[in-house]
Amino acid sequence: MTFKQEIERRRTFGIISHPDAGKTTLTEKLLLFGGAIQEAGAVKNNKIKKTATSDFMEIERQRGISVATSVLAFIYKDKKINILDTPGHKDFAEDTFRTLTAVDSVIVVIDVAKGVEEQTVKLVEVCRMRKIPMLVFINKLDREGQDAFDLLDELEQKLGLSVTPLSFPIGMGYDFKGIYNIYEKNINLFSGDSKKNIEETIAFDDVTNPELDKIIGNKAASELRDNLELVWGVYPPFNKELYLKGDQQPVFFGSALNNFGVRELLDCFIQIAPTPRSKKAEERLVEANEKEMTGFVFKIHANMDPKHRDRLAFIKIVSGTFERNKPYLHVRQGKNLKFSSPNAFFAEKKEIVDISYPGDIVGLHDTGNFKIGDTLTQGESLHYKGIPSFSPEHFRYINNADPMKSKQLNKGIDQLMDEGVAQLFTLELNGRKVIGTVGALQFEVIQYRLEHEYGAKCSYENFNVYKACWVGTENRKTDEFKEFERVKQKFLAKDKKGQLVFLADSSFSLQMTQQKYPSVKLHFTSEFE
Repeated sequence: MTFKQEIERRRTFGIISHPDAGKTTLTEKLLLFGGAIQEAGAVKNNKIKKTATSDFMEIERQRGISVATSVLAFIYKDKKINILDTPGHKDFAEDTFRTLTAVDSVIVVIDVAKGVEEQTVKLVEVCRMRKIPMLVFINKLDREGQDAFDLLDELEQKLGLSVTPLSFPIGMGYDFKGIYNIYEKNINLFSGDSKKNIEETIAFDDVTNPELDKIIGNKAASELRDNLELVWGVYPPFNKELYLKGDQQPVFFGSALNNFGVRELLDCFIQIAPTPRSKKAEERLVEANEKEMTGFVFKIHANMDPKHRDRLAFIKIVSGTFERNKPYLHVRQGKNLKFSSPNAFFAEKKEIVDISYPGDIVGLHDTGNFKIGDTLTQGESLHYKGIPSFSPEHFRYINNADPMKSKQLNKGIDQLMDEGVAQLFTLELNGRKVIGTVGALQFEVIQYRLEHEYGAKCSYENFNVYKACWVGTENRKTDEFKEFERVKQKFLAKDKKGQLVFLADSSFSLQMTQQKYPSVKLHFTSEFE
């Protein structure tokens, strides 16, 4: 296959939603169709001991939630599909925001009963900001839920989307009969038997056909005809160009748990979803079909295999081909590195790959060379933008609970911070370490992982901080800046990169500081230059 064909058969996307909308279940069913797994483990059901394939960390199995983004790849109808399953829980939002820098498109999962929830709103905002093409899957149709048209309205009003349904449900909950596929003009009937993996579809070009009444009953048939008339009257026809620009969002209905409507979603997705897109670096725009290899680290994961203390850096290939044992330039360190065993993923299963193409996600064994946002190239000095640290919401002092294990604790904190699980601030005044996280659950995850992966115990102490603000580098020589440093010395810290951070203890003190020292610029994300 030529280089161009390899790029054209790649589809790299993320699945995002509010927790419990069925994101991980949908991921599993997509893998099922791709033949990548034989049986799907329902995330919720405790009677089944097999847990979801994509949740591989122990803490995820205990809680039934996804904590880390996992990368899964499979082939379907000769297309190479890379899925990034993101954590839905808001405490892990930062991981998800970073993952969105590595996808070319997104599937948004909405729960039919709950509709649009707060986490979905935030994530969709990020996608709209970056003009990422979105496809919406409305899930759990076998349960009672909101009216389909109300849901479509909600998507338009709460998320600001411009939607067009490509399938439409026939009934809902107890009366759920199936789905009319507008995109392919056929009907998929729901048997309610979850043991049957894939339902039969019946081609129906013409909904006025009286055969329809025989199959689904007169009442359901006339309802479907009215609904479709409304759909065609109210919503614009699907326009692929608008979708790829991020200006139109197709909507599908189904039930991931019962494997229903998932195949329609996948079949349409591989036809319309974008191939690997160009990406903006600080220096220039990089196109996927360029011959020279470039890629960036969007995630680092320590201890994927508890038996070996390994760290993997996840790299998204943006252009060119990434080859095993070939030297590449690590731009930040300015040195060449070779990789003898680059990995491709299927949840816990990793296999070594000889060559990867744009759109692929490669895992590189890391001995501490990589940080999130690092760029690898074939020699050109490029810096990819868009992987900032956000100001954390929760802060605690971290203390060593076992003096004999301080080396392990420091190593553990260091590696977990490189992973981007949380942020570490070291106070200028006394060198105490403060951990800042987006959500309170991360403190538990850090404590759990320090103990189980590094054999170190830590305890926390409350530290009252309202916001962490990165201090601008301009005007540092002025008297005003020196006074700011002197007066605020007990609130100043350095982050892991050595940037100066002001830890404001309340919104009032933040305002007062900004008024008193107008030339000192404070920023809420770390990428402000």
